[in-house]
Amino acid sequence: QVQFVESGGGLVQPGGSLTLSCAASRIYNSMAWYRQAPGKQRELVASISSGGSSNYADSVKGRFTISRDNARNTVYLRMNSLEPEETAVYYCNKKPPGDFWGQGTQVPVSP
Repeated sequence: QVQFVESGGGLVQPGGSLTLSCAASRIYNSMAWYRQAPGKQRELVASISSGGSSNYADSVKGRFTISRDNARNTVYLRMNSLEPEETAVYYCNKKPPGDFWGQGTQVPVSP
């Protein structure tokens, strides 16, 4: 089964930045980052095709950037100007997502 290992999370102040990484046992044509805030359903944040075309949720457009390194089977998410309501566990998976999820990486946004 495919494995995803997310890393790079950690406590960040409002307005701060983080870069998340996802190491995959295999990388798919369409990869994505998702997040799940406390008490809420998991949501799609950003996706990227094998050719590098990207799409973003309206709430993160202009602040988040998704990228990929196909040779390293790695997907990244650069997050700028983080807001407290973006406190969540961030996951990567293919798009649409498969059944297997990694542990995710926690991103608490707090003063």
